[in-house]
Amino acid sequence: MNQPGSAEWRTAEAARLIAFARGSALPEGGFGWLDVNGAVDPSLPRPLYANARMTYVFALAHLLGVPDTVQLSESGVRAMMTEYADAEHGGWFTSLDFHGTIIDATKMSYAHAHVLLAGASAVVAGVPGAQDAFAAVTDVIEKRFWSDEEGCALESWSPDFTELEPYRGANSNMHSLEAYLVAADASGNAVWRERALSIATKIVNGHARAHEWRVPEHYDESWRPILDYNSDRRDDQFRPYGATPGHSFEWARLLLNLEAALPAAPPWMLEAATGLFDVAVADGWRPDGRPGIVYTVDMDGTPVVTRRLHWVMCEAVLAADALHRRTGDARFAELGARWWDEIERFYVDRIGGSWWHELSTDLQPASSTWSGKADVYHIFQSVLFPSLPLAPTAATALKQRGAR
Repeated sequence: MNQPGSAEWRTAEAARLIAFARGSALPEGGFGWLDVNGAVDPSLPRPLYANARMTYVFALAHLLGVPDTVQLSESGVRAMMTEYADAEHGGWFTSLDFHGTIIDATKMSYAHAHVLLAGASAVVAGVPGAQDAFAAVTDVIEKRFWSDEEGCALESWSPDFTELEPYRGANSNMHSLEAYLVAADASGNAVWRERALSIATKIVNGHARAHEWRVPEHYDESWRPILDYNSDRRDDQFRPYGATPGHSFEWARLLLNLEAALPAAPPWMLEAATGLFDVAVADGWRPDGRPGIVYTVDMDGTPVVTRRLHWVMCEAVLAADALHRRTGDARFAELGARWWDEIERFYVDRIGGSWWHELSTDLQPASSTWSGKADVYHIFQSVLFPSLPLAPTAATALKQRGAR
């Protein structure tokens, strides 16, 4: 087999992932939650973010020239605009059950950021219906989630948009930054990049710098860090206690994407990306002597949840690749190569398909945090992005490359 992480390896892995992801498509439209063997699990919900992620992945696959993927992306767009859309109050429901019944009507910034990511990418890919979805989600985000006063995205609203949660989150803002970069490329409107920079400035250049390049995840409504948030539920799926090395890698890569997209980027961005990366490596990689990167650490860098999640490795290799390309420093490439070897050895499932989404501390497949193999979003990006420039964003880069 080709060397893990090589261009040939990643190309083959991308094809394997798309074949696996096709199994998530539902006959009536949209996508279901996949089990470890790639079959839809009807006992599990259909969260909006997962539907949006699959919509996004299939839009990119279409731009790569993969047959019959535009229809799958269109199916995801249609589901977002029908099943998930709140016709009464606007915005999108957070989650449905397998049969389409609303089980969480909260309006979450995290989920809406993924709708923006999917809608903008689908517009670039020429997916039918995408333009309407993109227009709708940009309207909701500008009216309900973006705060000029705070310079960041708000977290969540009650279903009728009357009650705003008195919490601010780094995770939802990170995914908002990601989506805003795609929205800027899809629309030509530079305000989205300005908003992305505003988010990065507050959370990374402000809070992460002040905490030795560990990103505080949780804040009150005045953007004061709540460092003991969820200290009694340390492995919460979306709001875990402490700092998350995987998010530091993701922030590092996104900073370099943003830096490359800006006409005049501030000088702190490379310093911050490098600082985030180096601290995440020191805190998270093999702290117990075993391969892989732990899920969370406390604000002093001591490991808290030592299970290994697949998306953390995805973001680690992407950050290493971006920093290597940005700086030419071979140490980043060397780390990336070691992580790709660990991915092939422990995470890639050559029998059931895709990658194991979670490993126990002893590196065996586990499901304490997540069940099954819900989507291929992080994995697909990890095998695609190293072949694309740091800017523009993926869909636009593929379109400019003339893949279709």
